[in-house]
Amino acid sequence: MYTQLKSYPSRRFQRGVGLIEVMISVLILGIGLLGVAAMQATALRNNQSALERTQATIQSYSILDAMRANRNIALGGGYNLARTCAAPGAGTLAQNDLRRWISSLKTTLGDNDGSCGTIACNGDTCTITVEWDDSRAADGLDAQGAEVNAADRHIVNTVARL
Repeated sequence: MYTQLKSYPSRRFQRGVGLIEVMISVLILGIGLLGVAAMQATALRNNQSALERTQATIQSYSILDAMRANRNIALGGGYNLARTCAAPGAGTLAQNDLRRWISSLKTTLGDNDGSCGTIACNGDTCTITVEWDDSRAADGLDAQGAEVNAADRHIVNTVARL
């Protein structure tokens, strides 16, 4: 039996093949690292948004605690507050509590016109609404890439009994 040996091209015709493989590997690695960086940026934005939601909830509970400490005035509507983004004037205990609450909202959720609060009591049931601007988390764009303003507003409503 006779077997014919296949002739393979000499090494001189294969020059540069290893370099092309390395360049393709570096390209794939670079694209992967860009994907990881994009995921990290998204995770940081979402984490910031979650922090702000938690802060809004804590602020709602803080004004509820102040209202429970001054229950008679709260039941009489002394803590009712129309939507405001500016700290009200000082005076009575209720007005001082509201002033501290709005100032605290501004401190924790951003000192801008977007950090607002509302308190509406009906009998012993109160609804506390906290609003803030979450445009950094939303990136200011919708899914199609168009600018969005209304979607940047986040609202936390808390309904509780005194």
